[in-house]
Amino acid sequence: MQTSSLSARDQEVIWHPYTQMQTAPAPIGIVRGEGALLFDEDNNSYIDATSSWWVNIHGHAHPHIAQQLAAQALQLQHCIFAGYTHPPAVNLAERLLQILPAGQRRVFYSDNGSTAVEVALKMALQYWDNKGLRKQKILAFKNAYHGDTFGAMSVSQRSVFTRVFDDFLFEVHFLDVPTPDNVTDIMAHIEALQTEQIAAFIFEPLLQGAGGMIMYDRAGFEQLLQYCRAKDILLIADEVMTGFGRTGTNFAMEQVSVQPDMICLSKGLTGGSMALGITTCTAAIYDAFLSNDKLKTLFHGHSFTANPLACSVALASLDLFTDPACKTNRTRINGLHTRFLETLQASPLIKNARLLGTILAFEITTPNADGYTNNLADELHRFFKARRIMLRPLGNTLYILPPYCITDEQLEQVYDSIRTLLVQLQTS
Repeated sequence: MQTSSLSARDQEVIWHPYTQMQTAPAPIGIVRGEGALLFDEDNNSYIDATSSWWVNIHGHAHPHIAQQLAAQALQLQHCIFAGYTHPPAVNLAERLLQILPAGQRRVFYSDNGSTAVEVALKMALQYWDNKGLRKQKILAFKNAYHGDTFGAMSVSQRSVFTRVFDDFLFEVHFLDVPTPDNVTDIMAHIEALQTEQIAAFIFEPLLQGAGGMIMYDRAGFEQLLQYCRAKDILLIADEVMTGFGRTGTNFAMEQVSVQPDMICLSKGLTGGSMALGITTCTAAIYDAFLSNDKLKTLFHGHSFTANPLACSVALASLDLFTDPACKTNRTRINGLHTRFLETLQASPLIKNARLLGTILAFEITTPNADGYTNNLADELHRFFKARRIMLRPLGNTLYILPPYCITDEQLEQVYDSIRTLLVQLQTS
């Protein structure tokens, strides 16, 4: 029988992500979840105000998802996906294509957001190669974050995440995010790169997550997409974070008229229950790989491609997501955020308070530069942990991104903790 705490045992054997293990405090051992709450070994509850890294949209241990997972586990747990198929994969693809932005026709399965991006990049580059054209330049936004594998790092902003590996990453041309005043300059920048050599433009639509919850101009973004479409530049929408209702619509790309050639999905895809990635594409992309020449095959795959268990929980999550109650909850959260936004905007310690869908974000003013390495983050971690609120700041950027099932009372607890923080900061 184990006598040591889960936290103590963890410290003997585990290496945690994004964590300086020498100085990090001991992790909290979580043993169960229910709705928007997670419970530690002593049965203390924590409000999951960031949806466990943005993945959990319906709440923890949701009975419908658990039931569907259990039923599938008794039916089929895994099957090679080259030369074989199975009902959960086919059913999920059919249902997803019905609700995705117009034009998506094929589903390619992988296992997380980074690999969904890798697949899209390989599709884009090989699409042009299959057509006999040499188009190899890639466009992305400054401050972008698309994942931690090498292709995904290449199309992400050079930063603390990529520093050691910068010399190994392929060249990408980074653009300013659009504002009402700079779209003409961005298009001139693209024109100077010789547009006939540009294969694709990858972007997080309307909201850059890990880059600091940057929300940018929709009208300028749409104008930029129209320009790229006219120049025959493929459009890759990284909706890993923004998909499944986070920005107010089911998918962020519904808020613009130009539709992408490829969409990357993960995170909320399974309701935060299991790892699964998807890259969808138009018929034109797919058709470019059809040939008697086997060298035109997309040579990409994963051992757990289209895992039946993961597909089954994604189907269960879709059941919940398409229920009208889900949209009602998202509207409710947006309304509560809107009222709290006024409090934030009135505080002299807060700058750039902003809201998109169910995501509320702001910067806390400090003498140091804004960004992920701002040392205020450690203080904020300690403050919210002590109040059993799960908020994970990006440097001095604080954000609330809750599961849709969070109650009004739980959200008010989160808001109250931030009010208390602001009082303490103002008097310190």
